[in-house]
Amino acid sequence: MSNSSKIYLDPSKLPQHVAIIMDGNGRWAKSKGLPRIYGHKKGAEIAKRIIIKTRELEIPVLTLFSFSKENRLRPKDEVNFLFNLFKEYLKNELELMKKHGIQLRIIGDKKELPGDLYEIIEHVEKETSKCNKLILCIALNYSGRSEIIRATKLIAERVKNGDVNISDIDENLFKKFLYTSDLPDPDLLIRTSGEIRISNFLLYQLAYTEFYFTPVYWPDFTEQEYLKALYSYQQRERRFGKVYES
Repeated sequence: MSNSSKIYLDPSKLPQHVAIIMDGNGRWAKSKGLPRIYGHKKGAEIAKRIIIKTRELEIPVLTLFSFSKENRLRPKDEVNFLFNLFKEYLKNELELMKKHGIQLRIIGDKKELPGDLYEIIEHVEKETSKCNKLILCIALNYSGRSEIIRATKLIAERVKNGDVNISDIDENLFKKFLYTSDLPDPDLLIRTSGEIRISNFLLYQLAYTEFYFTPVYWPDFTEQEYLKALYSYQQRERRFGKVYES
């Protein structure tokens, strides 16, 4: 399928939850002889376009992997730039989110974030809490392993207090203690930049997710590239571990 080909999607077969690892900003900038921050700026623009496209397609949930706990090991100047970029994005796009019915949820350890960023996140989450056209989850200061450990500790605390019996612990109960407790698991995971791994992202939730890997760097991930990923998803037969007779 060429980039110019018209892509026709079946509205009845669109995923209910798309998760994206937005990878390749720094390498995109390097390939153009630019500092890494230019890749992050361009990446933020692309994120906005993909969010709006998701809303247009009426896909109910979109989760974007924005910043991992491990990313905090990057140079301090780059980390501070990313936090400031995110802060400005939330300030500038709040009215757009409300206009399009986009509810913001941040998943990850928010309390480790700078105080001013934490306050803006709390404000935007509150302001968009009634929006019901698209749930936009942004994984910020997030770690899949940490999320599982957090859930385990919360359950253990309730067992200790006598609120939960050990015999009651099953997949349904465990999910209630995840950041995504009230959301469907992702149907489709997209990762850009050619890397073929999930990098500690939604480790519990991705058990039966379909994966789509593309060599395209995130700043070049256009709406057309997004449609290609969705088209690929629609060509698959999801099995969930079951065996089907031919």
